Amino acid sequence: MAILATLISAFAPIFLIASPFTSYADQILSIHRTKTSAGFSLDIPLIMLTASILKIFYWPGARYDVALLVQALIMVGVQILLLKVALDNRPAWRGEGPFRAVVEEEDDGRPWGFWRWRSQRLYWEYILLLTLLLLALHTILNPTSTSPYTLLIGYLGLAIEATLPLPQILANARARSCKGFRLSVLANWLAGDAMKMGFFFLSEEDKVPWAFKMCGIFQACCDAGLGVQYWVYGDGEEEEERGRMPRADVRFA
Repeated sequence: MAILATLISAFAPIFLIASPFTSYADQILSIHRTKTSAGFSLDIPLIMLTASILKIFYWPGARYDVALLVQALIMVGVQILLLKVALDNRPAWRGEGPFRAVVEEEDDGRPWGFWRWRSQRLYWEYILLLTLLLLALHTILNPTSTSPYTLLIGYLGLAIEATLPLPQILANARARSCKGFRLSVLANWLAGDAMKMGFFFLSEEDKVPWAFKMCGIFQACCDAGLGVQYWVYGDGEEEEERGRMPRADVRFA
């Protein structure tokens, strides 16, 4: 066990820091290459950006492991790029006004069509306003490790991140297909869960707060459910190939 803990302590930080690239680079390239983000849930950048920004502001009070802070900083950059590529290549818009849903199927009753906006500017304004709000609160409250504010944003950010697979699970269930969601992303999520669980529970107790551990367990269970979906539904390529097959020309003599 001591050898395993030593290996995980040595390699897990490297894996965690690289995980934003390994998890989402293929998805970004796929959307850019196919010129469509159909099948990809825009809620993934929403969840990861919100959670990562909250985790960054959680660090001054909690002083958790630096590798997790660096991961959050890199994740913000990667998710901004993913969001930009997904918005540039989203399906055709139908509706009226900047606050209407981009596509009718995605208008799921959110107030003001939140995160289903027509205008890209509103997405960037949300990210900027969230950052400025947290910066102002941090300056005014000067949080410590035991302050309610520190605990609140820590648990809130990690709880939001733990829900990451849920929008994709719901989108797959509605479509009964995993088309548009890359297997490489799922594989990296599952590998990341295994690495994080080892790092969280085998590291020194004061390096990783319990908020990381509890939310990590929940997210790992959700990722496993997404894996079951991929096994049941597949990626939709077989159905697409069957749709392109020429139909037999049946004539009666």
